[in-house]
Amino acid sequence: MPLSLYLLAVAVFAMGTSEFMLAGLVPDIATSLDVSLGAAGLLTSAFAVGMIVGAPLMAALARRWPARASLLGFVSLFAAAHVVGALTTSFAVLLVTRTVAALANAGFLAVALSTAATLVPADRKGRALAVLLSGTTVATIAGVPGGAVLGTVLGWRATFWAITLLCLPAAFGIVKGVPAHAGKSSQDSPAGISLRAEIAQLAMPRLVLAMLLGALVNAATFATFTFLAPIVTGTAGLGELWVPVVLVLFGIGSFAGVTLAGRLSDQRPGIVIGVGGPMLLLGWVALATLAIQPVALLLLVFVQGALSFALGSTLIARVLYEAAGAPTMGGSYATAALNIGAAGGPLVAAATLGADAGNLGPVWTSSLLVAVALLIALPLLRVVAPRAGQAQAIG
Repeated sequence: MPLSLYLLAVAVFAMGTSEFMLAGLVPDIATSLDVSLGAAGLLTSAFAVGMIVGAPLMAALARRWPARASLLGFVSLFAAAHVVGALTTSFAVLLVTRTVAALANAGFLAVALSTAATLVPADRKGRALAVLLSGTTVATIAGVPGGAVLGTVLGWRATFWAITLLCLPAAFGIVKGVPAHAGKSSQDSPAGISLRAEIAQLAMPRLVLAMLLGALVNAATFATFTFLAPIVTGTAGLGELWVPVVLVLFGIGSFAGVTLAGRLSDQRPGIVIGVGGPMLLLGWVALATLAIQPVALLLLVFVQGALSFALGSTLIARVLYEAAGAPTMGGSYATAALNIGAAGGPLVAAATLGADAGNLGPVWTSSLLVAVALLIALPLLRVVAPRAGQAQAIG
């Protein structure tokens, strides 16, 4: 894999840390800016909505720009939003900065995904995606717990400054590591493909199917990930200090899963989906059943992190393959699928918290979402995951 992909992953790490770190900072922000916890929670919603809307919007805006200039512009805007967020004493301004940061994040990821597909041979898009997503998984391992500790010791504003500093090496890496011609190829030149033609790709059933399945699996992942803390402290009866430990275990598992899937998703996606999918469903059911046992909880969190990201990244790679006819917008379709799941899963799971299932309602929600995905995917496995030769032809 080219060095430029790993440099892009540094920026994805910074942005992933920013996206997830807020969960542990909401109480501090609410107190500091004199708003309710519910109001402070809108910061997370604003980021999620900005990611969903921003992916296609920013990709369309930047489609005629050189990829390196687009990436640098988005990471600079992202850093500037965090500077303003760190300095403001107004909740309204902070809410706006989170929306702007989300738009920049969405635009960056959309362009980065499309660019990554041109930096590698046509049959290695899955491995390129795995490198990029490793930035997100490392964020869950180190960035999010680190941000929580920094926020506890120095206050929530310190975490915003830390994210800004992380953007500096990312920007340098983009300038030095991303070729000026990256994101364009002779056969895929955006100049020869209209925006209308790229958007028309969304009418392709195979692309819609891949996006739907990717969104469902990602929704299942974040349905439980978002509410792991009450499961750890309430259901399993562990102390609060175990919460970051469990989050790190999930992150380590996700890194392992996305790394392994990167080697399989290009040539043998059917194996990942056909074998990994049922295992993921069984794992969620096992977690819902055995979470009361601390040892089982710790083991299953690692396993579910690995399976969730292995299956999810494989499906998102399928989006990139199926969107080959949309060289500048394809990354935004993959980004939108990821974030529709990330936003929708926790919303559905939250509705179950007051039901009979209690803290385990989100885990049963994850089970149901994966079951729906499998009911759709398994009968259509040859369509969702064509053989290697077909995949190359698509790419």
